[in-house]
Amino acid sequence: MKDYIRSVLDVVAESPFLPLETHAKKGVLAVEKLAEAMEAYCAGNQSILEERTDEIDKLEHEADKLKQKIRASIPSSVRLPVNKKDLLSFLKQQDSIADYAQTAAYWMTLRSCKDVPEEIKKGFLELMNTSLKTARLYDELAGALYKLLATSFSKEEIKETMTIIPEVERLEHDVDVLETALLKNIFEYEDVLGGAGVCHLMGLVERIGGIADKSASAADRLRTMILRR
Repeated sequence: MKDYIRSVLDVVAESPFLPLETHAKKGVLAVEKLAEAMEAYCAGNQSILEERTDEIDKLEHEADKLKQKIRASIPSSVRLPVNKKDLLSFLKQQDSIADYAQTAAYWMTLRSCKDVPEEIKKGFLELMNTSLKTARLYDELAGALYKLLATSFSKEEIKETMTIIPEVERLEHDVDVLETALLKNIFEYEDVLGGAGVCHLMGLVERIGGIADKSASAADRLRTMILRR
């Protein structure tokens, strides 16, 4: 039995799956840094905001390099236990998590929040926190891939993994609800914010919400990858 598990893990080590898990962690780290950037943005701390933006840029660049490594390894992976097209589709969605964190951070640096009402700042912090929860839960799901491979996709591990996916989707729905409420609130302050201010905040809502959207999309692709293997 030990020899069997060792042989399975040897295949995993030579496949794209370990880099996939590392790639997922780069994404959630970028989102965690974005949460810190959001706090700095709402507090008017431009220097911390720019520091976190630089850190997110580095994480996104590292994630891109891992993505390229994974793509390059797929054609030479003889014994992949999943469909290659499904794997590439999954990777694309997962990679978008770090992308959205990067664009959201950059978006915050474009305009000061000095005229943003406290009520809206509170809404952004809540939206950011829920998007972060979604990304963290997705990261837990991505980590389950290794267990699936180590057990040759045992029914028990598949069942356990599948229970996480609806939770990611539930959190993504919560983010959608928060997005709608926050956008409505932003328009209520249009006289205070001005047209440019409203457009800027709308763009920020879209980018932060996109993190949860891509986390849920990647979770859905993972489900497809498991079920169609």
